[in-house]
Amino acid sequence: MLLLDFIRYHQHLPGTKTGCNEGDCGACTVLIGELQNGTMHYQSFTSCLTPLGNVRGKHVVTIEGINLPNSLTAVQHAMQDCAATQCGFCTPGFVMSLTGFCLSHKAPTLTNAIAAIDGNICRCTGYKSIERAAARVAQLLEPRNGSTPAQYAAGAHILPAYFVHIPGRLEALHSTLESANDVAAKPIGGGTDLYVQQHDALRQKALRFLYDQPALKGIRQEGDKCILGAATTVADLVASPLLQAYFPYLSRYLKKVSSTQIRNMATIAGNFVNASPIGDLSIFFLALDATLVLSDGQKERELPLRHFFKGYKLLNKSADEYIVRLWFYLPSQHTLFNFEKVSKRTHLDIASVNTAISITMQYDLIDDIRIAAGGVGPVPLLLKETAAFMTGKLLTESLIREAGFLLQTEVSPISDARGTADYKRLLLAQLFKAHFITLFPQLETAILIR
Repeated sequence: MLLLDFIRYHQHLPGTKTGCNEGDCGACTVLIGELQNGTMHYQSFTSCLTPLGNVRGKHVVTIEGINLPNSLTAVQHAMQDCAATQCGFCTPGFVMSLTGFCLSHKAPTLTNAIAAIDGNICRCTGYKSIERAAARVAQLLEPRNGSTPAQYAAGAHILPAYFVHIPGRLEALHSTLESANDVAAKPIGGGTDLYVQQHDALRQKALRFLYDQPALKGIRQEGDKCILGAATTVADLVASPLLQAYFPYLSRYLKKVSSTQIRNMATIAGNFVNASPIGDLSIFFLALDATLVLSDGQKERELPLRHFFKGYKLLNKSADEYIVRLWFYLPSQHTLFNFEKVSKRTHLDIASVNTAISITMQYDLIDDIRIAAGGVGPVPLLLKETAAFMTGKLLTESLIREAGFLLQTEVSPISDARGTADYKRLLLAQLFKAHFITLFPQLETAILIR
């Protein structure tokens, strides 16, 4: 069962709206609070794609759960005072996302407040009034100082007072929970792809919820390797100090992936297993030459990610195997990385074409290079011939142009809703050049863009 169905039809709380049922509109947004080392951490989720099993032992907060006894909350007042609601259908989702921002540890800036609602859509207002409301919410948080988010929010009339008692209530609840682990059941992570595609079919299946398994979580360094648990979310990647140190523009790259709510839910292994030719994380980690570790519950085996995709929606894994972790070598000081994506919308959209590059330089010579591309073939592609052609050569504008022609022989895009085959070829050609313009600003840009 999905969390949205449980909220509306079992708990009879209709404030959480049913909209697209695909995680795109944000009308069903709720907050999920989890106790971590004695402190509550809240994130916004789209309840239409959240398996009920993934919120076991957590605090689920609906729009009804933030109401104050005798007045609107400060966030609701901001929406009202700025005329940020018209038909009202999307309003609960916006209120919940902005309330989630109030419960985060992010700086109280307008940029961060607007980023918190990047997964919410409104068909009426034109968004400017909502942006003004978001600015007012950010201003509410400026005096927060050293208070915990929940303590400050309760005192500032953003949340009801009961929130400060939730950690103790969850501690008591955890002592009564028992773990269930049916290895034969279908494994499921965040559910953000699976429930879009198989919502009805999954109703009758036994499910094994991997999202909260400690063994599948975490980001750590072992020597020159980075090891990531399979249930690590996109939001976990963005927040990782280790990854931020090696990929300074990581936040910019991953903000092109879905929305705040979906990034809080979507797991890296789920993105791989979905086997989409335009899976953003598949492209990202192909360029890093990542290796998967798969398990059937008894034994493990390693498999390079580049060998995982056999054909369209076909994977090099047995039915009883699932990904437990992946690893890649951390880049050296001479290695540069970039990720590019073009989609019809800036946020919350599937790529027309996406591509990533990892390039290691020895002075002006290309010592090693990996180029991944999505949307231009039946599977996420590693462009091996183009990389082999460039390796060992002096990086020049003419080399990049020659490689751009060779690159076109390695791809086979098709025309679909995301664009014609010719358009996708052109996109890839331009994004390939964009990698070098971004990473090597000293190059003659005018030559590359001809």
